[in-house]
Amino acid sequence: MSISQAEVIVDRRQLKRRLFRWRILAILAVLLALGALFWSGGDFKKHFDHIARIHIDGLITGDEATLKLLDDLAKSTRVKGVIIRIDSPGGTTAGSEAIYEKIRRISKDKPVVAVMDTVAASGGYITAIAADYIVARGNTITGSIGVIFSFPEISKLLDTLGIKMEEIKSGELKAEPTPYKPMSDRVRQVSNEMVQESFAWFTGLVVERRKLSAERVKILADGRVYTGRQAVTEKLIDALGGEEVALDWLQTQKKLPKDIETIDWRSTQNAGATGLGFSVANTVLKSLGFEGLRRQVESARLDGLLVLWHPQL
Repeated sequence: MSISQAEVIVDRRQLKRRLFRWRILAILAVLLALGALFWSGGDFKKHFDHIARIHIDGLITGDEATLKLLDDLAKSTRVKGVIIRIDSPGGTTAGSEAIYEKIRRISKDKPVVAVMDTVAASGGYITAIAADYIVARGNTITGSIGVIFSFPEISKLLDTLGIKMEEIKSGELKAEPTPYKPMSDRVRQVSNEMVQESFAWFTGLVVERRKLSAERVKILADGRVYTGRQAVTEKLIDALGGEEVALDWLQTQKKLPKDIETIDWRSTQNAGATGLGFSVANTVLKSLGFEGLRRQVESARLDGLLVLWHPQL
């Protein structure tokens, strides 16, 4: 064998070893990339059958991130059941409606259980009745079936300060009610009609989802709140307990495996929407030190009708 042939054979062997090493490195890179993709944020486990746990906390505004999360749950073939942990005094009527509709969509293909924590009132209760089964602690605060449209009226304060709000508008009811002048009878009538229409929608949901008579719901829907013990007696919820009761229902009634894992699905919720033109009033009250009134103005920055319960609001 000539020297040149030997060198060629050696070169070929070295080339093969280099190619082998590069192939191994390429395979490792692909595996690392897949691992990073699957394990990021715990997403790897979502590729296996599981129960999804989501949290509806704070003011409910129907924010885009939460609605997308619910859409993703509905589409996932690996989610075999859903537990919704609710700790909310409610929020906007429209936002609660959006959340309700998304949960009902999920429920078409997957069993959904609502677990009430400290508070699940008003819009929080609307979220709960979208589920197939509702669990609450004995001392959970729930109920508050009703709709509110509130706003501050600070015309006397503005008069005292010598501040006058001028306006030019196209019609009597444009931008009414306003915090800058007392409510007229006409404005009160129109606003009340709007509240009552939304209230009828809310009570209709309770009648449909809780299988109660309209007459009974009318009695229960005077705006009061209930403890979990009272709520189960009135059939506003199904059982007392925590997440273990929800899991037991999913496993015994919906035949999910005993060893199926529960995985958190999370979204980053946006702060509540703002509006209604109260920024001037808010600034005036804050600068004068009227903190209590300022908080009322701040709470009014949630647009639209509210299904909301909280002593401070």
